[in-house]
Amino acid sequence: MQALKKSSFAGAPGPLVFVIMDGVGIGKYPEGDAVRTAVKPTLDWLTEQALASQLKAHGMAVGLPSDEDMGNSEVGHNAIGCGRVFEQGAKLVNQAIETGALFQGTAWREIIANIQSNQSTLHFLGLFSDGNVHSHIDQLKNLLRQARKEGVSRCRIHILLDGRDVGETSALDYVDPFEAFLAELNASGVDYRIASGGGRMNITMDRYNANWDMVRRGWETHVGGVGPKFPSARAAIEAHRADKARIIDQDLPPFIIADTQGQAVGPIRDGDSVVFFNFRGDRAIEITRAFEEPDLKEFVRTPNPKVCYAGMMQYDGDLKIPKRYLVSPPAIDRTMGQYLALSGVRQLAISETQKYGHVTYFFNGNRSGKFNEKLEDYVEIPSDILPFEQRPWMKCAEITDAVIRAIGENRHRFIRLNFPNGDMVGHTGVYAATQIGVECVDLCLSRILEAVRAAGGILLVSADHGNADDMYEHDKKTGAVSKDKASGRIKVKTSHSLNPVPVYIYDSVDPKRWSLSPQTGLGISSLAATCLTLLGYEPPADYDPSVVRYEG
Repeated sequence: MQALKKSSFAGAPGPLVFVIMDGVGIGKYPEGDAVRTAVKPTLDWLTEQALASQLKAHGMAVGLPSDEDMGNSEVGHNAIGCGRVFEQGAKLVNQAIETGALFQGTAWREIIANIQSNQSTLHFLGLFSDGNVHSHIDQLKNLLRQARKEGVSRCRIHILLDGRDVGETSALDYVDPFEAFLAELNASGVDYRIASGGGRMNITMDRYNANWDMVRRGWETHVGGVGPKFPSARAAIEAHRADKARIIDQDLPPFIIADTQGQAVGPIRDGDSVVFFNFRGDRAIEITRAFEEPDLKEFVRTPNPKVCYAGMMQYDGDLKIPKRYLVSPPAIDRTMGQYLALSGVRQLAISETQKYGHVTYFFNGNRSGKFNEKLEDYVEIPSDILPFEQRPWMKCAEITDAVIRAIGENRHRFIRLNFPNGDMVGHTGVYAATQIGVECVDLCLSRILEAVRAAGGILLVSADHGNADDMYEHDKKTGAVSKDKASGRIKVKTSHSLNPVPVYIYDSVDPKRWSLSPQTGLGISSLAATCLTLLGYEPPADYDPSVVRYEG
């Protein structure tokens, strides 16, 4: 790997500032589009005055199995940062299951051997839906089928309810068929049951050390068997919904499934095997650490059983988390950040906690550390620990303050930042709050634009996927807004969209020296070559083509 070659463009006097508006796409429908209805004079101005286009941000354009798969922040930042499309977790796991490679691998063999040696229980823990962002229920089913085939007599499943990458109150659409699936397996003489659960934003699936209390609650639920007890997952979900009107699945409190004597049917115990079946890394690392680190300081694990633990994938290759994993992650190399560090370009990456790892770890190809300590500065602004709809502005002002200071100092040639609002508030399903979140991003974008002008820099604005642009469910045939038959209320959509995302390029010194590439159908992987071009370098030959061309 060599340093980048300089191009005929000498570079701007000021920095290139790359703004990633997380979850801000270009909507297909006028109803439910919180981006379209937001007051956003800055984005409107960029649409008219800057170079403006759109990019694909889902499906095969970001390495997912099909174009029916929504994009997400992990694969989106991977694609943006590495400039090419790598096959991602969902597809790699599917291939490993289809070929049988997963079940022939060392990790699976150790998981099964531990069960056979100890006559113990095999536990599966993970996100329980077919959203295909963090996990897929079909993959879980295949693991359970294989476990039965290999003579595992007792399995317990700990379900983290979604309502975020799928319908906001769709939990029973997955629970009921899954219970029927387990009944079919159990007819052959095995004992496979749901043991515990709760909403993904309430227990277990915290990320970036934002709220370890979520992981503690998950541990008490899955391992301790402590919590409200119910005879079935359906009963638990219905009771929690009745207790708090209009609660959505991702926020449901934890629950324990108990037998007729009131005893938990499947807490994790000494000698058991545990598989965390999420393939995406960010919300898998903390619970994995809780199972693997002997001296964990974040909370007291009571009980703390010795288990044989494996993740679906390795979630952090640098930190070797987890030690045992079923499928190897994509081997992403030669990222834009690495090329810039090798070429002597000083970089700043900044966001708040909720997306900090996206502009660092995921952007750098699932790499935790820096490529060059002297040339790279990372800034994390702590996120609030409260529901995002209650404070939809999040930390975009604080991020902007730090970025404006950095622009004024003119120490960094390349500044990248992530505004999480469109995604994190969009996931709540609260339309008014999401609209405010988008407006806050637009306001902060106006401040950054003025600072870029003052410094003689270049502004690049895009997104990793859509979300805020598609807040309502629509009939796939007619496009009409879907409504609940019983209540007549609009069905809220909390998942990402399949929509393209915008891209804006504004050169504050001479906008006319750039033109849009004539090539159509580009995806967000083209943003890496775009950044390098705007910085005055020739992108690597195998990078996806730049969105812009230098006209001199």
